[in-house]
Amino acid sequence: MPDNTPMMRQYNEIKAKNPDCLLFFRLGDFYEMFGEDALAASRELDLVLTTRDRATENPEERVPMCGVPHHSSEAYIARLVSRGYKVAICEQLEDPKAAKGIVDRDVIRIVTPGTVTEPSMLDEGAPNYLAAVYASESGAAVCYADISTGEMAVVASPGGDASRLLAELAVISPREAILGGLAAQDAAVSELLEQRLACFTQTQESRFSGETANAAFIEALGKNAFEETGLLPGSPEVIAAGALLGYVSDTRRAPTRHLRFAPSGAGCMELDYSAIRGLELTASNSTGEKKGSLLWALDYTKTAMGRRTLRRWVRRPLLSPAAIRRRQDAVAELVGETVTRAELFRSLRGVGDLERLAGKIAYGTANARDLLSLADASSSLDATAELLAGMKSPALIAIAALDRLTDARADILDAIDPDPPLSVKDGGIIRPGRDAELDRLRGLVRDGGGALTELERRERERTGIKLKIGYNRVFGYYIEMPRSKSESVPEGYERRQTLANTERFVTPELKKLESELLSAQELAASLEYDIYKSLLEALAARGERILKTASDAAELDALCSLAEAASRNSYTCPDINPDGVIDIKSGRHPVVELTRGDTLFVPNDTYLDTRENIAAVVTGPNMAGKSTYMRQTALIVLMAQMGSFVPAASASIGIVDKIFTRIGASDDLASGKSTFMVEMTETAEILKNATNRSLLIFDEIGRGTSTYDGVAIARAILEHCAVRLRAKTLFSTHYHELSEAEGECRGIKCYVISARRRGGELIFLRKISPGGARDSYGIDVARLAGLPRGVIDRAREVMTGLTSGTPTETESAAAPGIADEPDTQISLFDAATDEIAEKLRAADLDTLSPIEALNMLFELKKLTGGWRGEAYKK
Repeated sequence: MPDNTPMMRQYNEIKAKNPDCLLFFRLGDFYEMFGEDALAASRELDLVLTTRDRATENPEERVPMCGVPHHSSEAYIARLVSRGYKVAICEQLEDPKAAKGIVDRDVIRIVTPGTVTEPSMLDEGAPNYLAAVYASESGAAVCYADISTGEMAVVASPGGDASRLLAELAVISPREAILGGLAAQDAAVSELLEQRLACFTQTQESRFSGETANAAFIEALGKNAFEETGLLPGSPEVIAAGALLGYVSDTRRAPTRHLRFAPSGAGCMELDYSAIRGLELTASNSTGEKKGSLLWALDYTKTAMGRRTLRRWVRRPLLSPAAIRRRQDAVAELVGETVTRAELFRSLRGVGDLERLAGKIAYGTANARDLLSLADASSSLDATAELLAGMKSPALIAIAALDRLTDARADILDAIDPDPPLSVKDGGIIRPGRDAELDRLRGLVRDGGGALTELERRERERTGIKLKIGYNRVFGYYIEMPRSKSESVPEGYERRQTLANTERFVTPELKKLESELLSAQELAASLEYDIYKSLLEALAARGERILKTASDAAELDALCSLAEAASRNSYTCPDINPDGVIDIKSGRHPVVELTRGDTLFVPNDTYLDTRENIAAVVTGPNMAGKSTYMRQTALIVLMAQMGSFVPAASASIGIVDKIFTRIGASDDLASGKSTFMVEMTETAEILKNATNRSLLIFDEIGRGTSTYDGVAIARAILEHCAVRLRAKTLFSTHYHELSEAEGECRGIKCYVISARRRGGELIFLRKISPGGARDSYGIDVARLAGLPRGVIDRAREVMTGLTSGTPTETESAAAPGIADEPDTQISLFDAATDEIAEKLRAADLDTLSPIEALNMLFELKKLTGGWRGEAYKK
């Protein structure tokens, strides 16, 4: 930059070290940005852009600049980070009043999407994961961590199997990822992270070298890190973990010992991106919001950490029958204890988010009010433990023994004022009586004159001289006495000034008192901060205990939530069988049944086993409920394996290792892939990775190509699933030819979701029964969708011709019954129907008199006078 002042030279040096960041440069009460950073910030934050050196004649040499107040910077930083920027915070490292020359400054932290800990930048109900993804010829691994809670795990794929890592990334859905090795060149990894998960992604090869990663691993976790974690130096797991730990250390500019290894996805059902999205586990596909998802249906939690735990359970169903039954037993006991469950919810409300509070304590960013919330949580846990005292299920017995953190509570309440300010550096946070020296300094601030009077009294008694203490701006405080007494002053008196009749002295004690009086406020605030930091360090040393308590409370919250959902929605406890059978009686979709209002949900049975009922072909018209039926089966299996009760009259579930879904149709225009190509690619991945313990959901495979090709491909895929994979499969289709597979291929059964015509109307019965569909009812569904009457009539004519083998003339060749008129988008029939329907809806039939009814009928008949129009004549 042209500006060559000392401050701008300092700015340029710091900016050169952080070229990929927007630099927030502290100047007094503002963070200023210069040059290209100022242009970007002005554009993104709608800030007024100005310049330095306005007196410079050449406008091109002026340095653009803009700034934000430091006390409100968090909101601006959050906006920048959400838009994909990294923000480097450059602070003043010394008091500008005491600085000689330019104030010393440096970057104290780099804010990125995956390393934020501020509540305003986080979704309290979801984890905020940073991921490091590494792949080589010998293996691959992904390490992920939530910096705000300290959770950290690593998942390896010894053979370099990309599908395992892609599934793990889909489950954790990181906000930020760093890539190294072959992972940085893998298009599938980049496509999943950037396009599907909207993850901020960057390649940082230097962090993934073996030597650098090993050093960062040891630096973060200690010299015994390899022995304690069981990981080998230079392994893909260590390289990924070391890269992540080094990145966190460099961005946070603080130790990473708060991070702790947690159990990884081992022992959990595998779900890929398509399954998570297709089953709408944590977000609705139509809105992208939580409402309308399985998590929404199950979430009655009262704490943020409980919501995150429940979310993790939804995305990571269990594989161990023993672990599943442990949760089921706890849920069953809580279902039966309605009053106790309500009291537990009440006590949990006072616990707050201990997980993220522990993170703030570890990083030294917790304020006094945060500590009081920890004390309040400890008090609430007393009530929680008492309520759990009589429980009998193993999970609840273990939670009842949770650490109530009573020692931490006592230390906090002993030190912190009940009503502290937000800032920890301005005083007022330590309660009176906690520290004698602090009380004395505060007394000086409140009553400096009293301290001087007390010193004057003591000195008179000690010397026997009638002296007094005075003050002026030149000499400050002094002891004044008659000159005739000045020769008899005790040792320690230092002459300061001689006047005509008096002498003025100072003593060490007076000097100290003067210094304290003039800086008592600063000294008191500084001492308070030191006391506070000591308390914070003592609490940080209890970090693992706080996190264990948080984990117990979060688990209890999630269990109570599952019990509440089961009680409100009439769920039943499923049996976990060893036979691989899925036997569901009167199953319901857990989300759809909550959104139907007063309309009853029609339950259905499902039976799949490992011999005669491996694959179920489901036929029926559009809108009849095929997709809902298949999804509800998958969701019931998933709920059972997460330890939840399920929406069914009864259910016996054999453990499923993976759920795969191929639902919906979409083009991938960016990659030049058609709907059919996307469908086939995803199907190929399913067939490659499914096992005989998997559950597969296929929705209308083969519809994106010609009928014969579609039928052939669908039949081949169906047979492959049933015969070769022997994976339990639900396969919906409009290809009625697939119904023939039941008699020709063992393990395949056909079912139909019924519909009936009644009075010209199509009625969906929503009930599944054995057999195949005789009619697709496609034209009826098109009529329900609002296609013009003429189009529907012409479609029936064409259908008749196709089914009878008699060719039909095209519409352009003046087909019978259709006038050669300009095309119309909406017939008069449609408009009249809308008006008639509106009048009928507005009528109160219960209060309508006979004469009024006749008058209304006459008006409705008038409305139909021209409804046929001239465009479509019979």
